[in-house]
Amino acid sequence: MAQQSSSSSSSSVMMVELDDGFSLDGSESGWVEARIHCDHLASLSSDLLHIPTPDTPCHRCQHPNENWLCLCCKDVLCSRFVNKHMLEHYQQTNHNLALSYSDLSVWCFSCDAYLDAQVMQPLRAAYETAYILKFGSAPPFRAIELVQTVGTEANASTGN
Repeated sequence: MAQQSSSSSSSSVMMVELDDGFSLDGSESGWVEARIHCDHLASLSSDLLHIPTPDTPCHRCQHPNENWLCLCCKDVLCSRFVNKHMLEHYQQTNHNLALSYSDLSVWCFSCDAYLDAQVMQPLRAAYETAYILKFGSAPPFRAIELVQTVGTEANASTGN
């Protein structure tokens, strides 16, 4: 179900509400901007180099597809589009970080947002290991722009 809400400007913002109550800003275009900061990385497993393979079925229902890896305890559970076992896992344990074996995206349930696993150093090991297990080779390197702080930009604009 999509709901459109307007702002005081002439543009409008599209909110897409998923069946389970979650919504994503900007998802009407098919592109969701991944965050490059998350306050919940302290809950990550200490060993993300050794993870189950992407073909591991859901530990609860044995469903073979649309599975996610909990980055806190390394359980593999199915998505909200199957039987919602990863969502239930988060609700029961507060393990808030998960990697999708379908597209290797990382989701933070607490932030309600995707995280950029290629930019965020603590997530890179899990992303790279999952990529190698899924495709048999190392992931291609992506050019990553450096993000300047607001203070640096302000100093540059005032000549200081």
